[in-house]
Amino acid sequence: MFLTLTTTGTPDRPASDLGFLLHKHPDKAQEFSTSFGTAHVVYPEAGEQRCTAALLLEVDTVALVRRGRGKGRGGAPDAALAQYVNDRPYAASSLLAVALGKVFSSAMRGVCATRPERAAAPLPLRVEVPALPARGGPGLVRRLFEPLGWAVTAEPVPLDTRFPDWGDSRYVRLVLESDALTLSEALRHLYVLLPVLDGAKHYWVSADEVDKLLRAGGAWLHRHPEMRLITGRFLARRWSLTREAMERLELVRLAEADDSGVEEIDNAVAEETEEEARPTPLAVLRREAILAVLREAAAARVLDLGCGEGQLVRELLKEPRFTEIVGMDVSVRALTIASRRLRPERMGERQAARVALLQGSLAYTDKRLKGYDAAVLSEVVEHVDPPRLPALEYAVFGAARPRTVVVTTPNAEYNVRWESLPAGHVRHRDHRFEWTRGEFRAWAAAVAERHGYGVEFRPVGTEDPEVGPPTQMAVFTLAPGTPDPHRAGAHRATSPVPDPLAVPEAPTAPGSVPAPGTAAGSPGSGPAPAADPADGTARTHATAETPGAVRSAGAVPVTRVPRATTRIPRSTRIPRTPETEREAPAA
Repeated sequence: MFLTLTTTGTPDRPASDLGFLLHKHPDKAQEFSTSFGTAHVVYPEAGEQRCTAALLLEVDTVALVRRGRGKGRGGAPDAALAQYVNDRPYAASSLLAVALGKVFSSAMRGVCATRPERAAAPLPLRVEVPALPARGGPGLVRRLFEPLGWAVTAEPVPLDTRFPDWGDSRYVRLVLESDALTLSEALRHLYVLLPVLDGAKHYWVSADEVDKLLRAGGAWLHRHPEMRLITGRFLARRWSLTREAMERLELVRLAEADDSGVEEIDNAVAEETEEEARPTPLAVLRREAILAVLREAAAARVLDLGCGEGQLVRELLKEPRFTEIVGMDVSVRALTIASRRLRPERMGERQAARVALLQGSLAYTDKRLKGYDAAVLSEVVEHVDPPRLPALEYAVFGAARPRTVVVTTPNAEYNVRWESLPAGHVRHRDHRFEWTRGEFRAWAAAVAERHGYGVEFRPVGTEDPEVGPPTQMAVFTLAPGTPDPHRAGAHRATSPVPDPLAVPEAPTAPGSVPAPGTAAGSPGSGPAPAADPADGTARTHATAETPGAVRSAGAVPVTRVPRATTRIPRSTRIPRTPETEREAPAA
């Protein structure tokens, strides 16, 4: 991947001043590391009359595949030919734009302490890009660069010179010439428009891309006739980000027309809406309530079970009091998003050592979860099938046994207050059930009694006098010195876990116990789990009809499969394999 930047000069204003403006010495060959390869800066010629700086980007295809499979959101077709054989090392794209921004960052900002007058003055410039993917052809290239003051030469590159009947490829050889632009303006144009012409990015486009676009294009983009196309393609057609960028560019246009600053226009709008305070989202209130409980419990080592995309893990990382944070989820996709949001590769070693993301299911006991101060199940239990709740209960309260367990779940009674929620519907399509306050309290009290915990109930969100809060929370606390009822010698009578959602039916025969989640004698109910004569607790046994299968207390037979766990270190993500991509049961 290659780009050259050439200028001419006179004895009074030598062309070799380009080295000062780029902050790169013409007599040295320099190289810079990037996340996808190595960027080299050399000067093929450097004299008073003419000076050329060349940026050569060597792309490491292996690193590119590991970091994002060589393409971004909606990547270019040529990037998907194969993992290691594609056009990314040769054609100018977002890879070259990122290298420009890193290698020539000071020049792009127009900063030059030794030649400030040259940095602020227009230069005779010539930019050459031998291979540029142009979605839209040479016509689009001219429509993008000519309104900015460039003379454009875009020659299509034939697919094969030996076979002219095959026609042209989607690549062009680009030459840009101008005498009216500063070096900073030229670099900003290239930074924005190279990935726009390619139509793809090699990295995930997030909200901070809007700020990047406005920093590089804020001075000219609002006047460009192709503003909407440029904005949409630069932001990988993420319409929420595109809409935000267009609104901010409109403020720039209004400020320019009014001959005032953007801040004045923006403040005028803010004053009208300042009095209308937006309500705090329920998800934020829930995280604040959980953090308050963890602080009260003086917890240092915390489990976020069912961590999803890592919002709570990110909040925990902000407080040094939490020295070890483990997020676990059954979904590899959710963990990948969590890793992307946490950006462990950008953390310091000490910060990265505080957090780990694990793949696993709460339907199984896991020795890695033992010994922690607190565990959080935030909006998790309602995603679990009722017959599997006993397995989750034992995995958390019986096997892991943290000192504090925080459980939050929607309050089904509050659903009548959601105007957008049809009557009789749950809040999320994946919810297996939603408990009323009485059902949740009955379940939590029974769990606490079976496992030796105390339990306290707290509201989350504004509490309605008739239907209660939108979210209900139970805080389980294990008193110091409390014996483990599951160990031999600790005799505690236990009973199967009641299912608040089960429909009551006719009484069962004396001595028989219905399986949790099913009414007695209903389809799917099976024999009660055997009681261990030592302590009376329900145990699991392999069934004769399904060799190797185990029956959790009252649960349907499932095969116990050793689950590979993944700890996500810095700068790596969970590998996608057919085994990890397979959907696992929600638990």
